[in-house]
Amino acid sequence: MSSTLSVARLELRRLLVRPLAWVLAALTLAQLAWRFMLLLGSFLDNQVKLAGLPGGPGYTDLVGIPLLGSTLTMGVLPFGLTELALLVVPLLTMSTLAGDRANGTLPLLAASGTSPAAIVLGKYLAVLLWLLGWLVLTVAMPLSLAHGTQLDWGKFAAAVLGLALTLAALGAIGVACSAFASLPAVAATASLTLGLALFTANLAAQKAGIGNGFWNWLSLSTHLEALLRGLVSSADLIWFVLVSVLALTLAVRRVGADKERG
Repeated sequence: MSSTLSVARLELRRLLVRPLAWVLAALTLAQLAWRFMLLLGSFLDNQVKLAGLPGGPGYTDLVGIPLLGSTLTMGVLPFGLTELALLVVPLLTMSTLAGDRANGTLPLLAASGTSPAAIVLGKYLAVLLWLLGWLVLTVAMPLSLAHGTQLDWGKFAAAVLGLALTLAALGAIGVACSAFASLPAVAATASLTLGLALFTANLAAQKAGIGNGFWNWLSLSTHLEALLRGLVSSADLIWFVLVSVLALTLAVRRVGADKERG
């Protein structure tokens, strides 16, 4: 555990001193703030009309959840956190292990006695902390008006949980791609490709009218959309845990194989 925390502190310090993490945070939070203002303006413009609809959508459905990422607004308004995560996470994780391999520091880290599991988990923990901080700053936007609106706390909490699990799964995939890649650019490309493939795996099944098959179960969007609707099920939670554990296990095995060859 101490080795894992040491690697995590080192990786987190490296993230914070490099400009990439700060640039990503600044640009994406500015994008999300602009999206929040557009969503809020649309909500206020239609507030009188919505008030006359029995059981109509409110602040949570029209501002809070679409800010995090909803297919209802995708393509109409700027990207939400979900769509941005598909781009941000590969850039953030691409150098975690591939960068050390390219610079020749990964064998030194392994030779210090740190186990492959501690190396992978430490780097993953640092990335996860950054991503959760990014999520907290995004969530603070709709929460800033919670005192003057009727926020559905249960539904909003389920959506935040879904985004946290999505970031955790994408982060694990990014670290695994970085473990197998020789260069950070290759790791970023592989992570982006896998993330998009998981997110859109059910599109063909949906067009064919299949709503409950294997491809729907495999798709990340199937499980995330359920949580964005406020539906929390153990099956969805287990899916995210399985993806994260599988990706990290593969990363540990790859780092272990590199250590044995070295």
